[in-house]
Amino acid sequence: MEHLIELKDVYKIYQMGDETVHALDGVSLTIDQGEFVAIVGSSGSGKSTAMNIIGCLDVPTTGTYHLGGIDVSTMDDDQQAEIRNKMLGFIFQQYNLIPKLSVLENVELPLLYAGLDAAERRERAMSSLARVGLRDKCKNLPSQLSGGQQQRVSIARALAGNPSVILADEPTGALDSRTGREVLSFLQKLNREGDTVVLITHDNSIAVRAKRIVRLQDGRIIYDGDAHDPKAVVQPEELTGDDGAGFDGANAGEGAAV
Repeated sequence: MEHLIELKDVYKIYQMGDETVHALDGVSLTIDQGEFVAIVGSSGSGKSTAMNIIGCLDVPTTGTYHLGGIDVSTMDDDQQAEIRNKMLGFIFQQYNLIPKLSVLENVELPLLYAGLDAAERRERAMSSLARVGLRDKCKNLPSQLSGGQQQRVSIARALAGNPSVILADEPTGALDSRTGREVLSFLQKLNREGDTVVLITHDNSIAVRAKRIVRLQDGRIIYDGDAHDPKAVVQPEELTGDDGAGFDGANAGEGAAV
């Protein structure tokens, strides 16, 4: 069976002065259509580097990455941008909404870049806003919404392109705990409706809202399985580790997600 996401023996290596750092150290991972997977780890574990590669924001140093059966490992920037537009929807910790544009216009914006005509843009954007329960806020400015509502607008924007994968990078980081739980519940709802969700987080309490956890440590997968298995949650000493011992490629050089 063809996997939606397949990383095979992926290494991401950075040169930091005289030191060679393996941000990803031989990672192999498959994710199928309809899964809800949390990629979790402490700072320096490699989780953001993994997200950059899965999100076609970076390429492996060695190894292969297939997305929807397409080898994207060696694509140039323009080719990667096309794949991102067609197959991926991003949700970030910061909402990245344009203050002077209405909610509807913010959701339409990536569709404009994709070359869709005005009628189709509006239809898709309104449909996405309906899915997140904000159709009635389409004329509002972002400043007129709560933090949770703004994050739901960013989710609608991610959905508008009909992506194969929703990539959520610390989507509750800028929210209070109650609103964060609401956003996670909404991601679970999308998954129940058939969307593939990949959640990136450092927080165990967030990771267990997924169905499957992939835990990274020092660039390697140390657990891959049921989110509700006791083994999925590491001991506190494993989370803290040695201060500054790890390295995450998202914090170094080109390709970093912001």
